[in-house]
Amino acid sequence: MADRAQVTSVEAVESFRADLIVFQNKVRSVLEEVCDEVLRAKTWVQIDRRRYWTAEARRRSGKLEKARADLSSARLSQFNESTTLPMMMVQRAERADQEARAKLAVLKKWDRELENRTDPLLRQVTQLQWFIARDMAQAVAYLAQVVRTLEAYADVAQPGTSTASVGTKIGASTGKGK
Repeated sequence: MADRAQVTSVEAVESFRADLIVFQNKVRSVLEEVCDEVLRAKTWVQIDRRRYWTAEARRRSGKLEKARADLSSARLSQFNESTTLPMMMVQRAERADQEARAKLAVLKKWDRELENRTDPLLRQVTQLQWFIARDMAQAVAYLAQVVRTLEAYADVAQPGTSTASVGTKIGASTGKGK
């Protein structure tokens, strides 16, 4: 075993610790953004689109009823006018009503599918958030302790060597010092 310590780069450990803190902050913000985007998508499908297409289905159903009433009036009217236009309006309203109902059915399917697909992934993101918050924080604290230990180790005077010469040797080997 050597009688002198060869501690040459405490700064590298400190630099890694600083980079780990930056990484931890970036990952935390990205994971929060992912959760926010998923929540926005769910809100859009479950609330915004559902509200829109429910109202649209009611509106189109009302138009269909009005078109049917107009057709019925045209058929019963004493005037011998053509019922072609009211029939076309009923057909158009029926297609629009069917489209709105189909959109609502698709929306309900998307709602279920979105839950089934996002929930497992969100659980993984949550686990990663816990890892970043707990384990990475412990790693940063551990690296801080390593830096303190290495600095204390480097400051220990070797037999026959002054503390200043050990610090000079460490600084000289890392490109710093003097």
